[in-house]
Amino acid sequence: MKFKVFLFLISLTLLNITLFANNNKNILIINSYHRGFQWSDNVLNGIESVLDDKKVNSTVLYMDSKRITSSKYYKKLKDLYKLQLSKNKYDLIIAIDKFSYEFILQNYNELFTQEPVYFIGLEQFSQDEVKKYNLEKKVSGLLEKRAISDNIEILYKLMPNLKKLYIINDKSENGDDSDPFIQNEIYNLNDKFEVQYIRSSTLNDLKKRFSAYTPNEAVLFIRFYNDKKGRLYTYNEISQMIDSSKIPIFSTDTLFIKKGSTGGKLVLVKELGIKAGKDVLGILNNTITTPFIHTADKFEYIFDFEKIKKFNLHPNILKVDYTYINYPKDFLDKHRQFVDFVFIMSPFLLFLILGLIHNLYLRIKNTKLLKQRMEFDKVLLDAIKAPIVWQDEKGKVVDSNSRFCDFMNFPSPKEKGKKLKDYFQEHTTEPIYKILEPLINNTIEGNHVVIMGEDNKEYTYLIDQTNYTENIFKTKGTVTVFTDITNEKQAIKEKRKHQEFAIQQSKLAEIGEVFSSIAHQWKTPLIEIATIAQERLYYDNNNDEDASDEINNNYASDIMVQVKYMTDTINSFQKFIMPSTQKIVFDINESVEEMLEIIRHNMKYNYVNVKINVEPETNLIIFGYKNELMQTLLNIVNNAKDSIIKQKSNGKITQGEIFINIKNIHNNIQIDIVDNGGGIPLKYINQLFEPYFTTKKDGHGIGLYMAKLIIEDKMNGKITVENVSGGAKFSIILELKK
Repeated sequence: MKFKVFLFLISLTLLNITLFANNNKNILIINSYHRGFQWSDNVLNGIESVLDDKKVNSTVLYMDSKRITSSKYYKKLKDLYKLQLSKNKYDLIIAIDKFSYEFILQNYNELFTQEPVYFIGLEQFSQDEVKKYNLEKKVSGLLEKRAISDNIEILYKLMPNLKKLYIINDKSENGDDSDPFIQNEIYNLNDKFEVQYIRSSTLNDLKKRFSAYTPNEAVLFIRFYNDKKGRLYTYNEISQMIDSSKIPIFSTDTLFIKKGSTGGKLVLVKELGIKAGKDVLGILNNTITTPFIHTADKFEYIFDFEKIKKFNLHPNILKVDYTYINYPKDFLDKHRQFVDFVFIMSPFLLFLILGLIHNLYLRIKNTKLLKQRMEFDKVLLDAIKAPIVWQDEKGKVVDSNSRFCDFMNFPSPKEKGKKLKDYFQEHTTEPIYKILEPLINNTIEGNHVVIMGEDNKEYTYLIDQTNYTENIFKTKGTVTVFTDITNEKQAIKEKRKHQEFAIQQSKLAEIGEVFSSIAHQWKTPLIEIATIAQERLYYDNNNDEDASDEINNNYASDIMVQVKYMTDTINSFQKFIMPSTQKIVFDINESVEEMLEIIRHNMKYNYVNVKINVEPETNLIIFGYKNELMQTLLNIVNNAKDSIIKQKSNGKITQGEIFINIKNIHNNIQIDIVDNGGGIPLKYINQLFEPYFTTKKDGHGIGLYMAKLIIEDKMNGKITVENVSGGAKFSIILELKK
């Protein structure tokens, strides 16, 4: 029994869902244009605002007929819709504007069965065209009527001295529908004033034509979406042209009323959609008898106040009800929220006044406590050993502690509000006056000064100047504190000396390697010199003493070549071991080449192949300490060589390889040094850059603390290390010369 009840409830639920679904109406809206075309978007918004929450499901298709109007395109569109709509059933087909209306009529029998058709936006309706497709009982619609005659009359009343009127209407099919009405009105004017009817032009031509003010001329804008070249203009482009015009431009609908149009008797585009939405709802609910053809006859007189004022027009002479936009607000409108707030809060103001009185009493009571606190603060500040002075935003001294007066070597000022230079004029304190001259003008920032004390020793003071704002009386100024950092500066100097000594010691640690390289490099030229000398001796023993000078010169020249090579070698070594005293501009690649030249023979005799690669278009110029950088590179390369020698002795590799790659990364230069020495043991990789880590038994790790000190402290760069396939990779990143 329970199971049967359960089945009954399920069946009842499904039936309710089906009935609910069947109650919904389905409509198909075919829009002639694309999404974003302002006129059709406003109409569609009006329709949807009426159908919202009315159990109506709408499907919208966009034909994009402003951009593409070929018969081939419409045929493809028909085939697409035929496929898309084949499984759907609609209660009503809605055509927005002429293109979709004609498309529906021409393809009705292929796309639809018995669905009624409703159109909106047409200016002309042909019963014969409907009969042609045997759809006279299915087509209803709302015709759009533009008040062309009334707007021309409005123009003439507002500008009684009007001499020339431009009427703008493009060459589109919609423009063709409006054309007969415009031609008829031009004919009925009987030459009251000159009319220039513009249908073929461009937006730029119109901008130029209306770029200068001409008295007693105006424009009636109907539409201008397509120019003579077929280009489609956007809503914003048309709005800019209308707004930039130096003569008044009147329109026939509300699309451009807030975008530069002066105004007129306007079709309310969204109201047109709302009216259509009510018709659609009546058709779906069978409360309106079909077929029918209505004409939208709702207009409003709307004018832009700023444009009316600009062109000195007076809409009140029309004697009709009209609406202004952009009308300046009066005081009450501008401050409506404030006025309403004051009115609502009036009962609370009395309580507020009572509260203020009570607060005043408490403030008077607390004044004595405040004075006591100020006295305590003064005693506290005087107890501080650092000189402190307050200045207002004009540089006048507000207050200072007693230590400041002792520091400046003049008595404590009894009168406040003077500038420091006034005190200096009364109490000469050379050379402090010159040192603190920027402070007198209240312009000094974080800095330090060195002052000679009475004991003829130099004392360094850090000047820390901070802006302050006092919120009660809204005053501003600066507080300057002089902190004695003589001992700290001395400690920094000692630290720098120690660092320089440590760097030089690290460099000396490499001298043994360099001496070995020099020995290799000198061995060959010394053998050459000995050979030349033996050859010369042999020649003297076996030839006449009257040998030619040319032969003697050749021997001397050969010897000097070898001596020059040895001299260049020792000069390079001498330049390397000398510490850099100042930063210079130098080429990274040249430094690498010079460093390798020092150890070239050492690498050669240990069968280590060193390759340098400079990536294309690399900026190689930096500003720094050249010798110290070469020392760092030599340190890393020598460590790599030691690791390679160990790998070779263990039989793990046969040929040593060191690869140096130089490239730019953003505004930096990066030097990557990669070897195949087996990498760095993981137990040491995080200790390489620590002080005093100098073990060399595992290859890498000798003196890299000094390398980090040079790169990061002296060169403001960065150095890192990581293991890569078969070896280690050191990366040095330095800033390029700015």
